[in-house]
Amino acid sequence: MTTNKGEISKFIEKYYLHFNAAALVDAAKGYEDQLNSGAKMLVSLAGAMSTAELGKIFAEMIRKDKVQIVSCTGANLEEDIMNLVAHSHYKRVPNYRDLTPQDEWDLLEKGLNRVTDTCIPEEEAFRRIQEHIVKIWKDAEAKGERYLPHEYMYKLLLSGVLEEHYEIDIKDSWMYAAAEKNLPIICPGWEDSTMGNIFASYVLKGELKASTMKSGIEYMTFLADWYTNNSQNGIGFFQIGGGIAGDFPICVVPMLYQDMERPETPFWSYFCQISDSTTSYGSYSGAVPNEKITWGKLDINTPKFIIESDATIVAPLIFAYLLDM
Repeated sequence: MTTNKGEISKFIEKYYLHFNAAALVDAAKGYEDQLNSGAKMLVSLAGAMSTAELGKIFAEMIRKDKVQIVSCTGANLEEDIMNLVAHSHYKRVPNYRDLTPQDEWDLLEKGLNRVTDTCIPEEEAFRRIQEHIVKIWKDAEAKGERYLPHEYMYKLLLSGVLEEHYEIDIKDSWMYAAAEKNLPIICPGWEDSTMGNIFASYVLKGELKASTMKSGIEYMTFLADWYTNNSQNGIGFFQIGGGIAGDFPICVVPMLYQDMERPETPFWSYFCQISDSTTSYGSYSGAVPNEKITWGKLDINTPKFIIESDATIVAPLIFAYLLDM
């Protein structure tokens, strides 16, 4: 058993010995081995990890340099900030499995948008951010400047305009930790988010140009340059959930290798996915890691792990192990 670890780490090493529990420990140790060998790590966030308050521990992962780049959905980008400024207005719905269509309609009329057992308060969360982010968008456009979605969010956080609304300890916001470090973020499909919808509405009204927001293609080219410049000792891929947050960035390797004709491009040096998607026909989220070998994403010898479980349970335990808790 590892001696320099804290009680949580020692607990999982002692009792997590088989099946998904063993996969969790193996993946955590594999992640640690990557960092110890000088490799960097990409963490992808799908689902509603920010609303699940993963920031409480993920922010510390960022501060302690356990993650060097993040890929996330637009929802995770914004929902961490929403929780920062409107936490007290969120509503828990423990009996969400029992809700009727009428119950759901009643939540809508109260301005409560439900994510499983948690309702995001539309007025306090979305609108509290909107006036400030729209000003940042318009100021950039007036100067002829263009930025990626996460760069606008960094400007918002670092400007200090939201400080009067903070309702949680700032150390529990992973987006604030990322902004402080100017951590690279990839946010594919950002338009599929509340802030993305709001930006589109201003474009439709003629108040903003679509070009003021950099595109997904620009995210891919940014990632291609970052991967090329940082892969000397390997880059691992730690995927929470599935979908575009995982599929978009992992494709940079075959793109560089095949489309850019750079055969020296290294494969991802580690791969782990936490997913509750069971192996199924045609599913990306449910595909076993070996399928990625055929797409030129992973090498035959890349350490590969899949943990079929709830990411809100598994990810904090792995992060605790990496933080020696």
